[in-house]
Amino acid sequence: MATEAFEEIVEDFEFLDDWEDRYRYVIDQGKAMEPLPDALKVPATKVDGCASQVWLHPIVEDGIFRFDGDSDAMIVKGLIAVLRRLYNGLTLDAVLAVDARAEMTRLGLNDHLSAQRSNGLRAMIERVQAVAAAG
Repeated sequence: MATEAFEEIVEDFEFLDDWEDRYRYVIDQGKAMEPLPDALKVPATKVDGCASQVWLHPIVEDGIFRFDGDSDAMIVKGLIAVLRRLYNGLTLDAVLAVDARAEMTRLGLNDHLSAQRSNGLRAMIERVQAVAAAG
């Protein structure tokens, strides 16, 4: 149930043979994102449970979910970019229906992230799900 944008990442990953290239790809996705304005880097947007600093700023307009985000760690900023491609543009119900862990497994990320990064990714997914559930 992934977005077309996320499916592009899945396809790109299929062409990348080693994990160094895949990490570089994820980091490049993060570098391509606009930085989150400092005014939005506040306690309300900070995600607890991440080893690095992470902020997610959700926006719901006309029932459509999207979010912006930022991190002080390059790989985490890349993970935010990947999650944005997974969720942005979906309805709130569709966000709740996405099995993010299964989708990330398709990329093989679960097997190649440190325990701390995996916990941080889980915390970001939980924040997205909580915002969608709150409507």
